[in-house]
Amino acid sequence: MKPSQENTALSFAEIIGQDKAKKMLRRAVEQGRLGHAFLFKGAMGVGKKTFARIFAAALNCQNPAGHEPCGRCSSCLKFHAGSHPDFLVLEPDGAAIKINQVRELKKTLAFPPLEAKIRVALLCEIHTMRREAANSLLKTLEEPPDQTMLILTGDEAGGILPTILSRCQTVPFFPLPQEEVAKILCQEADLEPESGAALAAMAEGSLGRARLLLAKDLLGLRREIVDTLMQLEPDTPAAVQALTKLAESAAKLKEDLGELLELLTTWLHDLLLLSRGAPGSIINRDLSPSFPAACRRWSGTQLADRLRLVETARKQLARNCNPTAVCEVLFFGLL
Repeated sequence: MKPSQENTALSFAEIIGQDKAKKMLRRAVEQGRLGHAFLFKGAMGVGKKTFARIFAAALNCQNPAGHEPCGRCSSCLKFHAGSHPDFLVLEPDGAAIKINQVRELKKTLAFPPLEAKIRVALLCEIHTMRREAANSLLKTLEEPPDQTMLILTGDEAGGILPTILSRCQTVPFFPLPQEEVAKILCQEADLEPESGAALAAMAEGSLGRARLLLAKDLLGLRREIVDTLMQLEPDTPAAVQALTKLAESAAKLKEDLGELLELLTTWLHDLLLLSRGAPGSIINRDLSPSFPAACRRWSGTQLADRLRLVETARKQLARNCNPTAVCEVLFFGLL
């Protein structure tokens, strides 16, 4: 558990989109109608953690401007710097939130806040929480300590236990329009419009995910993997050497390896759509020159088999299997 390290927008007004979430949280701040537990539900990278920080800052601002934090008082400055001692962030330990993390959180919450009027504990990716950890959290969700609010973030695709859902006020978050994401990326990274549009499509309206793909050069590694698979023949020394090297590079991504697997999934899905004569929903447009050769190389059945290989690799990583070994098996299987 740690103080928040985010350092982005400091007011709801600075955030692009998410008008429904803004309206709900602004009303809660302005009217003082605060639940004891909120669930911010939506895809990765759409602003849930940033909203949580701004919400916490607004609740503790010493000079609030209506429903917005002032951004200038000592409390706001600490939230902005990611150093406020009463904004606690719990992230998954590996692939899941575990019961020992929840127990540590409960011990911390048993003491009064150090500075805040309302201490906020942010539990991220609650859909990864194991059942025993969720059960341990239930009473705290129902009756949190005085001056304490819990904010949970979770995936919109499901996986959040009903016992958690029923104890929280849900705030929905939605993907941004891809055109808006592309515009922001072109401004921030000086991208050509075509590159910005392609990146926005791959991020599926998630600005945070688009920034991650760009910052980690995941698209470059994806292209290198695809080019290597297209150029090599199975069971050759060159294939062994090249794919082993790529597996080592992929494993270095650590917690971002799942994003690379998601990119490979979208590429294979593009090929599967093309093999079935349905090209309208292509995501990896920048790889389109390689599509005809790939569709000649692999049949629809073979592509479906390779999609299952990626899903198997994802599950193995969730069980904390060795990432280099997982990537080696996957890449050789894709070839």
